[in-house]
Amino acid sequence: LLLLNPLAASMAAARSLLGALMPGAAAAAAAWLPMAAIFTADTVSALFSAQSSVLGAQAESRCPEPNLWGQWEVHRWGKWPNPLGLSLGILAAFVGQVLVILYHYVRFNTPGLLRIQPDPRPYTFAEGVQTHLQQPGGIAMLVVYLSATWMFDLMPCSYYRFDGGVRLWIVAAQMISQDALQYAMHWLEHKGFGAEFYKRSHKPHHRFTNPRLFDAFNGSLGDTFAMILVPLFVTAQLVHANVWEYMAFGATWAAWLVLIHSETAHPWDPLFRRLGLGTAADHHVHHKTFIYNYGHILMWWDRLLGTYKAPSDVGQFNKGV
Repeated sequence: LLLLNPLAASMAAARSLLGALMPGAAAAAAAWLPMAAIFTADTVSALFSAQSSVLGAQAESRCPEPNLWGQWEVHRWGKWPNPLGLSLGILAAFVGQVLVILYHYVRFNTPGLLRIQPDPRPYTFAEGVQTHLQQPGGIAMLVVYLSATWMFDLMPCSYYRFDGGVRLWIVAAQMISQDALQYAMHWLEHKGFGAEFYKRSHKPHHRFTNPRLFDAFNGSLGDTFAMILVPLFVTAQLVHANVWEYMAFGATWAAWLVLIHSETAHPWDPLFRRLGLGTAADHHVHHKTFIYNYGHILMWWDRLLGTYKAPSDVGQFNKGV
């Protein structure tokens, strides 16, 4: 961008982007502060007791000890799980969101990109980022869920383990489970729980019939709970991942969920469509029609159950999406 634009315009754009990202600084701080406490544990223990290092605090646990991260032993904080994995996970998800925002910033300032729907929906980039990061049913609610399930020992023991690497089949299993459960909850919100439940939970998100990327988490707390948190918790019980696999799944899934709300088609969409993976155009079909494409990152369930509609079959969309 610095090479392609005049210097003054680039500096102004950079200031605008940094200003827009500032609301997310609190989330990054929330992720980093527990880590800072861990890494300064020796200083804390020196002030109070040489025997009471935070990393060394042991308590009876349903999960086996020691928990090894390379040559480190990551112990519990007394009766509480060590928040190191939680902090790393929140930080990974936040970094994933920043990368998505930077990607969208480049595309937002690139003329001539193919819009999925012809009707423009003008907005300033700073307003979009601020809206995205400040949604109570978005990042904030996810951080509360992750913190509560982690710190109250509600996750299977494997999720607290640092040993081992990332097994891609485990990450894929998490993705498949999460999207299958989301499909079911999404369909139930539309068809199974009744009109009043739909009106209060999912309908606020459906006011966007021509969505933009920053509308991904713009809905209601009830919608986030039913369609995101319930599937996340059930998936954790079904697929026993380690902390690194949980991080890889969470950051990738959250980024993908945002990208399918983009107002423009992505370069990888033709490949994704051949594989039955969810694209932005696929999800626009749902926002436009309400009765098709209940899946998010996978279109497999829609194709199997007869609820899939191709973007090319929607006359209001631009050709080629």
